[in-house]
Amino acid sequence: MRKAIALCAAAGFVSGAAYGQSSVRLYGILDEGFNYNSNAGGSHLYNLTSGVLNGSRWGLRGQEDLGGGFGAIFVLENGFDINTGKLGQGGLGFGRQAYVGVTSPYGTFTLGRQYDSVVDNLGILEVGDQWGGYMAAHPSDNDNFNNTNRTNNAIKYTSPTFHGVTASGVYSLGGVPGSVGRNQIWSVGANYSQGPLYAGVGYLNVRNPNTSFYGDGGTVAPTVGGVPGSNFGSSPVISGYASARTLQVIGAGAAYTFGAFTLGATYSNTQFRDLGDTSSGPVPAGGISGTAKFNNVEVNAKYQITPALLVGAAYVYTNNDGADGKGGAHYNQASVGVDYFLSKRTDLYFVGTYQHASGTDSTGRDAVASINQLTASTTNHQSAIRVAIRHKF
Repeated sequence: MRKAIALCAAAGFVSGAAYGQSSVRLYGILDEGFNYNSNAGGSHLYNLTSGVLNGSRWGLRGQEDLGGGFGAIFVLENGFDINTGKLGQGGLGFGRQAYVGVTSPYGTFTLGRQYDSVVDNLGILEVGDQWGGYMAAHPSDNDNFNNTNRTNNAIKYTSPTFHGVTASGVYSLGGVPGSVGRNQIWSVGANYSQGPLYAGVGYLNVRNPNTSFYGDGGTVAPTVGGVPGSNFGSSPVISGYASARTLQVIGAGAAYTFGAFTLGATYSNTQFRDLGDTSSGPVPAGGISGTAKFNNVEVNAKYQITPALLVGAAYVYTNNDGADGKGGAHYNQASVGVDYFLSKRTDLYFVGTYQHASGTDSTGRDAVASINQLTASTTNHQSAIRVAIRHKF
């Protein structure tokens, strides 16, 4: 009997070995700190906030060698708030990422909740994804460079890297019976990385963005009187555009490293098209139609003073053309940051952002400053400061 058990165990070992090696890794980030907002709805605000430079998270990443250059992969990534323990991304269990797929010599195919091609190819160039966090992102992250919104039901392909060039594409099925195009999302992009130069381009097209892309985890907005409610949040930079039938983003950028110094720049054009579609979202009082356009220009720099100490600065100019040929707003934003590494996994950081607004915002009112993901100011200027600790595992 003992010999039979031993033979069975050996057979199982050989069978497992024939299918190659597999591994699963637990990882995460804890980002917690003190924030100051100079004007949060008319008052100073001091509070503790989780996940500004990087969203606090834990995740599981796995892979299995299938042989012949093929492999199976998966990622399950949960976001959470350290201060309250609640789930992030609207309470989704794995709201940051959740996908499974296959790697091969011909590229990688993955299925699930994923990042779009603008994020994959341009996010690395925006200061919010480097040392600034979401407070330094473009106003209301209107171009999604800072990855405020994920893509559900997504099929993604990422090509092998050829002479420094990697291409990718994403298609998300809308899932609406009888209407293939409704709620669909698609994006394409590419990047070049060779030596000191990195450059990227990306395109994103989202149908019915209020119900397919925005809000907590991209959930469908509740219907009020037959019209979907707004998932666009309270930021006056974009909240008036929830009735857009289509969101389109075109972006490009590059960064060049000179020794310890890196200089980068990005440009994006964001369009909320065919406004006034009541099947997509609510229409502001007085109505709205046409297309609202944003142009975002960012210039950023960082200097690695020592292996443990990094400093950075960035300037962002955002122009909103308004809609119906009415109004339009301008946002000027400057950010500075310092990041000091106590070890390879733990660092202390400081970020300061100032924004000035002018013109008429998406709600048809005088534009007020509204730093990304913070309560908007009641005036045309706003500043925010954060001092925090980040630990990776």
